[in-house]
Amino acid sequence: MEIRRAKEQDMDGINHLLMQVCLVHHKGRPDLFKYGAKKYTDEELLNIIQDDMRPIFVAVDEKNAVLGYAFCIFQQHINNNILTDIKTLYIDDLCVDEALRGRHIGKKLYEAVLDFARASKCYNVTLNVWSLNEPAMKFYQSCGLKPQKIGMETIL
Repeated sequence: MEIRRAKEQDMDGINHLLMQVCLVHHKGRPDLFKYGAKKYTDEELLNIIQDDMRPIFVAVDEKNAVLGYAFCIFQQHINNNILTDIKTLYIDDLCVDEALRGRHIGKKLYEAVLDFARASKCYNVTLNVWSLNEPAMKFYQSCGLKPQKIGMETIL
C-alpha cells in the first residue's frame, strides 16, 4: 500500500468512497443528507485535486485502486481580532472502503496527514465528526484526537 497525493486517475475510486460516506450520513440523518447525492461534480473534484491548499491523500494498492482517502484544507485566521495566527490542516473527510476496514489503512492515512501537516509547519490538525457516526468517533479517539468544540442543535 502507498499513500500519496490524489491524481485525476483516482477520481472514480474517490467518488465510490464519497458515496459510501454519503450513505452513512443519510442513514444516520435522512433529514439532513440526501440519498445517493454526489458531494462534488467531477469538475469540482478535479479542481480540488489540483489545489495545493486543499490536498487530498489516497491510500492505493499495487494496482493503484483507491482504498481510502483524506480530504484536507489549510486554514489560517490572519489578523483575526480574537484568534491567534496559527496554521491548521483541517481534515474535511477521511474514508476507508467499508470492505477494507480494520486493516489500519485509516490509521496510516491519518499518520500521513500528520506528517504532511508537520512538514507544512501547521500548529494542529482538526476535523469534525457527526455524532451519528460512532465508529468514526472511536477511530479518531484511538488516533489521539480530542474534542475541540461541540456543535449542538434543536430541531424545531
